[in-house]
Amino acid sequence: MIRVVLPHHLRTLAGVRKEVELEVAEPVTQAALLDALEARYPALRGTIRDSVSGQRCSLVRFFACGQDWSHEPADAPLPAAVAAGAEPFMVVGAMAGG
Repeated sequence: MIRVVLPHHLRTLAGVRKEVELEVAEPVTQAALLDALEARYPALRGTIRDSVSGQRCSLVRFFACGQDWSHEPADAPLPAAVAAGAEPFMVVGAMAGG
């Protein structure tokens, strides 16, 4: 099971707690993980990535194993620790303002 941590506003929208668990087929990639997340929680479609292009929304960041994965290719395999469920994949709302 893949662990996914969502920011408060997306947890509220999806009606879930801080962390959700998903089954994702190998290879575990950002695209596969987000496909599974949106399939299980349809209210999240269009909030994390554009529903047409599939591109990450500009005010959303992805982190895995302490590293920023926001600009990695969507089809790149995620770290083994994430695929094994030992570490979470984190979706973070970007901070803006002064």
